[in-house]
Amino acid sequence: MEVKNKIVIVTGAGSGIGKATAIHFAKFGATVVVSDRQEAAAKEVVKIILEEGGKAISIPADVTSFEAVENLVAQTVKEFGRLDVIVNNAGIGPNLLRTHQSTLKDWDKVIAVNQTGVFYCMKVALVQFLKQGGGNIVNIASLAGLKASPNNISYSASKFAVVGMTKSVAMEYATKNIRVNAVCPGYTESALLTQLINAKPEMDAVLKSVIPMKRYGRAEEIADAVVWLASDNTQFMTGQTITLDGGTSL
Repeated sequence: MEVKNKIVIVTGAGSGIGKATAIHFAKFGATVVVSDRQEAAAKEVVKIILEEGGKAISIPADVTSFEAVENLVAQTVKEFGRLDVIVNNAGIGPNLLRTHQSTLKDWDKVIAVNQTGVFYCMKVALVQFLKQGGGNIVNIASLAGLKASPNNISYSASKFAVVGMTKSVAMEYATKNIRVNAVCPGYTESALLTQLINAKPEMDAVLKSVIPMKRYGRAEEIADAVVWLASDNTQFMTGQTITLDGGTSL
């Protein structure tokens, strides 16, 4: 995939899909800015990339802070002179409560990270992309942003929003050499899935029963799709959502 020498920010890159995506970009020759709220986790991912012969630095950022996102992009451009790709992966999981049981605190927290955080990252990256004449955004949404997901009101709302924002922004900037796409993973081996199963162990069998392939996705499989969308191999693709769910949405 053609991403060699591209400058790429991956948010939430300290674990799970974000970590796999950062490593995958580096494997194909991109220079990766590994960003996460947990600075130690981000540095560990950078260490892995460097040990494998790749190029990476870490810049910690909490995507719920607009100033932190501005700093993330500014420091990246200061270090490398430009930004080619931003992967908006940072996210938190559902509370698994029915809507009437959900708290305002939970709603605000999930929306702040999963929806507003993506808006902040797109807004700041777009300013830089317009300055330099182009760029690429890949948003990590979810199967829960495409179909009904009960006991999941805040998470589902945030991921439907990511899909909608992806399409809207893609239309706005299609003539500016800026592409915007999203990946919608189904149930994937990650910290979020572990959190879900730890909370309700019986969910493991329930979830696998609705996946035609009878297994969870692997973070590396999601990463492969993200890198492809960010590559020069998909120059005529924008505003699309790629679903990787083992057939769950069929």
